[in-house]
Amino acid sequence: MKFAGHYIISTDRNAVWEALNDTEILKACIPGCDRIEWIDDKNLEAIIKVNLGLVKPKLVGDITLSKVDPAKSYTLSGQGRGGILGLAKGFADIELDDHQDGSTLQFTAYGELSGSVEKIGTKLVSGAAQGVIDRFFERFANQFGATATPITE
Repeated sequence: MKFAGHYIISTDRNAVWEALNDTEILKACIPGCDRIEWIDDKNLEAIIKVNLGLVKPKLVGDITLSKVDPAKSYTLSGQGRGGILGLAKGFADIELDDHQDGSTLQFTAYGELSGSVEKIGTKLVSGAAQGVIDRFFERFANQFGATATPITE
């Protein structure tokens, strides 16, 4: 599965970068997030309840940052452990740039599923994931008084 997005965020790039690395902001923005915390300077652990319709698994996720270029870009790699439901894993490339109205945030993400979650159907999961992404960016910008406007190309 592939997801992508491009937003204008109405604040400067450094503020967006700081917010992307603030676990309190992230917890408030990620639907179903019970906990997210830094394990060290490149790794986070999160517990997220995912709503897949009839099934609402609680995933423990390990997230690693790599290719970090402060206030410009990084790659997030993650894997969610859903117990008997299987695994969800993926990565996202995130890029920030300056814009006359604040900054731009662009991402491309890829994910894959295994086990029972995969059997539910990638179409259902894909639709749920896109909704999570959309709500994340709306909540994210609101956390620091900004707006996130999608750029359609």
